[in-house]
Amino acid sequence: FMCAGSMIHNLKDSQDIRFMGSIVNFMPLTSVCFNVSSLSLCGIPFLAGFYSKDLILEMVCLSWINCLIFFFYFVSTGLTASYSFRLFYYSMSGDNNFYSSFYFDDKSYYISFGMLSLLFVAVFGGSFLSWLIFPIPYTIVLPYYLKLLTMLTVALGSYLGYCFSNMNFSNDLFSFNVLFFVSFSGSMWFMPYLSTGFVSY
Repeated sequence: FMCAGSMIHNLKDSQDIRFMGSIVNFMPLTSVCFNVSSLSLCGIPFLAGFYSKDLILEMVCLSWINCLIFFFYFVSTGLTASYSFRLFYYSMSGDNNFYSSFYFDDKSYYISFGMLSLLFVAVFGGSFLSWLIFPIPYTIVLPYYLKLLTMLTVALGSYLGYCFSNMNFSNDLFSFNVLFFVSFSGSMWFMPYLSTGFVSY
């Protein structure tokens, strides 16, 4: 969150990821911290998120729960990987789509120190806490297909995020044909129309 906040602050409070191309060239330290923390969030092995996410999903596989709940656990894990990879793709690759005369960097000492401290926790915190909480190794015995289901879910979610990033939108979308209805139903409780006497667009 600190990395995302630093990026948003440097982009003049713009949260649109389509403006964030090639941030790695301008903010390398923030980009490294951001990518490592995103990988930890996805549950990549041996980062902090892996120890909790893998344990939770393996306990779900081991327990007697409803198939729908089982499905929701793994779909939510895949969607986490999907939006993390999509955010990585938009913010780190391609061209910078922000204003051409705008310059941003990561020279703030306090933010950099905080991000590096949290980067250390994201890399080593999971293993330290795992060794402290479970002094005796905690082994869950599952078939191979259930053991690998977590990693397969993360890989498929990342691929889905890549596919969403490459999706092109054209002018023949259905929502463009009913633009007035989409604009009307998407406004905040129809208040712009009610407060201006149906004059605003």
